[in-house]
Amino acid sequence: MRLSSLLISGLTFVAAAALSLVVAGFAVTGIEAGSETAVRRALDKAGYTWAEVTADGLRVILNGTAPDEATRFGATSLVGGVVDAARVIDEMQVIPSRGIAPPRFSAEILRNDSGISIIGLIPRTTNRETVINQLNTIAGADQVADLLETANYTAPKGWMPAMDYALAALSLLPRSKISVEAEEVSITAISDSVEAKEQIEKRLTRMAPAGLRLSLDIAAPRPVITPFTLRYSIDEASGHFDACSAESELSRDRILRAATKAGFSGEVDCVIGMGVPSPNWARAAELGIAALAELGTGSVTLANADMTLVAAEGISPSLFDHVVGELESALPQVFALHAVLPVPASNAASGPPEFTATLSPEGQVQLRGRISDEALRQISSSYAKARFGSENVHSATRVVEDLPADWPVRVLAGLEALSYLQRGAVSVTPDSLALSGMSHREDAPAEIAKLLSAKLGEAESYELNITYEEPPEPADKPMSPDLCEAELAAVQQISKITFEPGSATVAADSRDTLDQIAEILSRCDGVRLEIQGHTDSQGREEMNQSLSQSRAQSVLNELRGRRVVTSSFTAKGYGESNPIASNDTGDGREANRRIEFRLIRPTNDATNETTLDEAASDPQVAPDSEQETSGQ
Repeated sequence: MRLSSLLISGLTFVAAAALSLVVAGFAVTGIEAGSETAVRRALDKAGYTWAEVTADGLRVILNGTAPDEATRFGATSLVGGVVDAARVIDEMQVIPSRGIAPPRFSAEILRNDSGISIIGLIPRTTNRETVINQLNTIAGADQVADLLETANYTAPKGWMPAMDYALAALSLLPRSKISVEAEEVSITAISDSVEAKEQIEKRLTRMAPAGLRLSLDIAAPRPVITPFTLRYSIDEASGHFDACSAESELSRDRILRAATKAGFSGEVDCVIGMGVPSPNWARAAELGIAALAELGTGSVTLANADMTLVAAEGISPSLFDHVVGELESALPQVFALHAVLPVPASNAASGPPEFTATLSPEGQVQLRGRISDEALRQISSSYAKARFGSENVHSATRVVEDLPADWPVRVLAGLEALSYLQRGAVSVTPDSLALSGMSHREDAPAEIAKLLSAKLGEAESYELNITYEEPPEPADKPMSPDLCEAELAAVQQISKITFEPGSATVAADSRDTLDQIAEILSRCDGVRLEIQGHTDSQGREEMNQSLSQSRAQSVLNELRGRRVVTSSFTAKGYGESNPIASNDTGDGREANRRIEFRLIRPTNDATNETTLDEAASDPQVAPDSEQETSGQ
């Protein structure tokens, strides 16, 4: 009996112990699952999706690779707030640091009448002393403000060519701002005239090294017009402008609308410039043109603040008086009106005294007619020889007394006006000066009108009948870049450049083709070209890329050997990336193995200005080193 009681008690104790173990096991599993779920949910919500969580009993083990040490610490702290920090086992890794990336190097150079200032961050390998010495040479001693900072990093690709180009360009631009970065230069400048702007842009483009991204913003100021002149005439056929000046586009539009109402239907280049004598210039021009339209024929001339209205012979005096009276009362203050109604000559048989000068297309000048004295004969002949050449002038004038006192001025003004033409004639009488002919300058009527208004006076009458013709092309004019590119392509349509199999050596039968290309390039002044090498798809891609680069460079070397100026050329291989035919056929592969000449066109994208702090805080991975080329 006693044995049974002990057995029962023992079995009961064992069963209780086993039940306790089972319950403890379930409790530990529940704690593990609950901890792992809670921690994973918190990490995902915070964005730490890279972290891995494993629960082992009461321990919570963290694994994974954090992007940096700060992120790793943040994940550990977050988990310590979900479970007891003593239970957290940190086995996370951190991505090794790549080191500090080099900054973006840039420089801003400003030049004006006060001197030059330069600011920016440049590589320490740049010879700073040489740069400052060059700036001192351009601006003069003690005229350079040096605000440069340096950083001890290798200069990026294209940095030194860009800086050298910027310094060379600065010497041509007395008022400019130049921004320099690796392989990129942005220039903002002011030129003296439209012609100077075109010349500067052309020269800067030619100077640019191959591969440089160039942005140009050259402004041309408005010209100063003196005297500020407008001349509008109406004859039996139609109305036309001999000269047109305006201070703004709004003023120009008002003048042209007034001329349209007066019957003008052609085109005119109304010059916009500075020097207007009054803000009411457009209003005065409108009134003058409207008055002339009411008279029907004649001319109206505005020279600064003086207006001359000349009616045609035969206009009714009553109409003339009415129009002039209305015009005088309506003209803005400052403007003075001089009105002329020609009176028919009482002795038409004898005719007025006249001096004429004719200019032939060959440049021969003949002076005929009346001269007031011997001194004027010598002066007019000498003046004509100085203008047109001693061997081109023939004088057959006659000295006559009792000519007007201003005859010498009118004769010399007529000769000077004639010098604007390529062929034509000028006739001088006591009451008028008439010039007719052809000029290669579109602005010749306007310039002549300004000249005669200044020389003769605003109250004097003159007539202009000048036509414009395009100047002939010079015999040695270089081909345009687009035509040059087309000619180079045409040569290879007939006979393409070929190479020895698997190498960059130009085949012997392609020597004549290269000679033809060199001859074309000798007539392409200043053109910027990229010599492109292309292959078919046979072989490895890397091998084709290298082979195409070597072949493009080989063609560049061949052109140098033919004394072609290649400073604005660059060679680049494209491998098999740009096929023009299928690589599945022999003919297609032959077409894809080619050399092409393509224009390098300047870009005009505006670049953002950067401060020194921005340049230092904007990291940029240094560009890869230049690819070496080798033949296969």
